[in-house]
Amino acid sequence: MPGGGVIPVTGTTDINRVEAPVTVKAYLIVAFAAFGGIFFGYDTGWMGGVLGMDYFINQYTGLEYPNVKFPGDTTSDAYKAYKKAFVVPQWEQSLTTSILSAGTFFGAIMAGDIADMIGRRMTIIMGCFIFTVGGILETASTGVGVMSAGRIIAGFGVGFISAIVILYMSEIAPKKVRGAVVAGYQFCITIGILLANCVVYATQHRRDTGSYRIPIAVQFAWALILGTGLAILPESPRYFVKKGKLDRAATSLASVRGCPVDSEYIQDELAEIIANHEYEMSILPETSYWGSWLQCFSGSISKPSSNLRRTILGILMQMMQQLTGINFIFYFGTVFFQQLGTISNPFLISLITTLVNVLSTPFSFVMVEKLGRRKILIWGAASMVCMQFIVGIIGATAGKASAHNPAAVKAMIAFICLNIVSFATTWGPAAWIVIGEIFPLTIRSRGVGLSTASNWFWNCIIAVITPYLVADQPHSAKLGSNVFFMWGGLCCISFLFAFFLVPETKGLSLEQVDKMLEETTPRTSSKWKPHETFAQTMNLAEKHIEVPVGTKTETV
Repeated sequence: MPGGGVIPVTGTTDINRVEAPVTVKAYLIVAFAAFGGIFFGYDTGWMGGVLGMDYFINQYTGLEYPNVKFPGDTTSDAYKAYKKAFVVPQWEQSLTTSILSAGTFFGAIMAGDIADMIGRRMTIIMGCFIFTVGGILETASTGVGVMSAGRIIAGFGVGFISAIVILYMSEIAPKKVRGAVVAGYQFCITIGILLANCVVYATQHRRDTGSYRIPIAVQFAWALILGTGLAILPESPRYFVKKGKLDRAATSLASVRGCPVDSEYIQDELAEIIANHEYEMSILPETSYWGSWLQCFSGSISKPSSNLRRTILGILMQMMQQLTGINFIFYFGTVFFQQLGTISNPFLISLITTLVNVLSTPFSFVMVEKLGRRKILIWGAASMVCMQFIVGIIGATAGKASAHNPAAVKAMIAFICLNIVSFATTWGPAAWIVIGEIFPLTIRSRGVGLSTASNWFWNCIIAVITPYLVADQPHSAKLGSNVFFMWGGLCCISFLFAFFLVPETKGLSLEQVDKMLEETTPRTSSKWKPHETFAQTMNLAEKHIEVPVGTKTETV
């Protein structure tokens, strides 16, 4: 069509043709988008290590170095007492760690509206820019004030990125591998944590500002890579359908799938997306701005397909992921391992636990598609209950005098690593996958935003309270390893939540997930099979939708 024209798009009644074939290009696009997880993971990794650095403690507290105050003396009681007190105060640990999550909470909520206004890609790019501004302040800081300001601004950027990357990936990923490729986001989180720990490990002994400024400044590379890459990737076709720009939706879908724009596969998939959107709009038509927010909470809580039920599911899913206690290990692992007394290099142990996280996560790529989301969430929670209770029991009995019982400490570290494996292969990736799949197009951006905001809200709560739970300082609960009893108890709740409320979405298109939720319950969802297309439901299989195509959008 050298002069432009229209393509008559006709829906299909074949449930196996509601999506174009998987191409290498689709894999590459979503794999690059998953790079956004680096932001989340890297921040989680560097903060905990920096809080344990001698130079950082010296600069932020004014306390003299232990080896300077007690030259040549590392065995006296006075040295040990001073070494124990040579830490960043609890309130500063709590503030500097949690304030980013506070910014990210609000950023994630705002991101949904912005993504519907300017698109998924541009929202992520905007997030990279905001993050860079915050990173500059973090790097320049010499006190808690500027550091906190930088972290809350960076948090807004991370909120944009963490919410909309999941939305973007879910909307463009092929259904057969959507779980695996979205799990790549969690894998990038683990890589980010590992990279942060490597940089912190390399700079920990520096006695200048480079000890903490180098780990912080490395983050600018992630913003540059992601922002530049997203600028040349296609926009989500579902975003264009939502905006009524069907010509651009056809072009974007053709680009994502690597097919000509007039391909039958592109016609069938586009018709299904359009039909699903029309079906949703017939149930919940356009309304005012606040009315559209209220749509997220419409319907009956007892009905799995209602927007209220889906929104609650997404919010609780991300809450449960955080309450597994995994970020306790990565935020405060270095400080916790220092308290055990018998570990000569807590930074190395933190690096090892991070490496376990990275090496375990790729197994989820297969598990999430072979076993399904629901099953791995149930068994993952059960496994974490066992591991965390074992850590707590060892700490409360054999490890009570940990400074004189290195074998008990080694056993605790081993089961902490097994707990990380359980999380990395189940709740780590699956929680992100599920929130990207359960929402209808009408509220998807806001639903994912609210769910991600829940993740950061509870991340913030954990960051605030943990120093007061485990630190061996005045006005603390001084739980130590007993905190794992708390995390294990919360994982019991996660087990019940997954068993009773989480549906199985494996192998379904986003449109088919809508139909499944209407016709089944979470406990029976794994047996549901597609039986008709939305094009059939909306009678679009019997008529043409004329989509205009210009000279620049004919093929990709």
